[in-house]
Amino acid sequence: MMQKITSTCLALAVAVGTAGAAQAEDNGVVEIGYFNWSDALFTSHVVEYIVREKMGKEVEMTKADPAAVYQAVQSGDIDFHTDSWLPDTHSDYYDKVAQDTVSIGPIYSRARLGWIVPDYVPEDQLGSIEDLKSEEIREKLDGKIIGIGPGAGLTRLSKKAMDEYGLKDAGYRLVVSSGSGMTAALQRAIKNEEWIVVTGWSPHWKFGRWDLHYLEDPKGVLGSIERADILAREGFYREFPDVYEMLDRISIPLDDVQAGMDVGEREDYPTAAKQYVENHPDLVNFWITGEMPD
Repeated sequence: MMQKITSTCLALAVAVGTAGAAQAEDNGVVEIGYFNWSDALFTSHVVEYIVREKMGKEVEMTKADPAAVYQAVQSGDIDFHTDSWLPDTHSDYYDKVAQDTVSIGPIYSRARLGWIVPDYVPEDQLGSIEDLKSEEIREKLDGKIIGIGPGAGLTRLSKKAMDEYGLKDAGYRLVVSSGSGMTAALQRAIKNEEWIVVTGWSPHWKFGRWDLHYLEDPKGVLGSIERADILAREGFYREFPDVYEMLDRISIPLDDVQAGMDVGEREDYPTAAKQYVENHPDLVNFWITGEMPD
């Protein structure tokens, strides 16, 4: 695997316009963009392994923040990415590029966002976001909701939830950190059986590691069921019809995504992807050829 350019360089490449826009279209290499988020890491590496090892094509992978990846797909600097969460989470990014890109379809479905607590937190005391307004609950949580990165759709929706539920007025603040920062805080709290609320999503490896559940969101601020679409540049089908058709057929069960993410965190994501592909030969063959096993 090759990390082609950094986030900063990718943003600059997007900005220069037409000079760089034809790069992905002209060089015969399948170029995959991805975010440094665990679900995107797993699905991107699964696709990369299939295209490289099973379809015999050269592949380059580019890691960047979501805004830069969406812009690079729009401009043609990369061919596609596998983690376009719709209809709500990435709507801000997607709406800006929708007319110039192609949504191939979901690589997995039935994803969701929300605020999460360990199972040892009693649901009769804290079962809903509404319950956070209790002074007793706020004190147990030190007035903090532990979030992820500032560019995440989940962070945007969590800020909206803070306003909609009056949590700022109740003395809370959303701690913006990172995905790894969120899971580290969760791990520390669970080790000491302390109360904690984190912003989160599924699929995610943390659900296989610890006993967790979502708080109810009666106002529906954090959205409902989501899907992770594969978003490609215009013209991708003309150059790589076989890869496009594979991407159109690929569908990874949610539990498999979550299990793969857990392997990726314990070992590494290329290893997790290789294990998954090699353990599902009939499924992968169908994705590539469209032929059902006998």
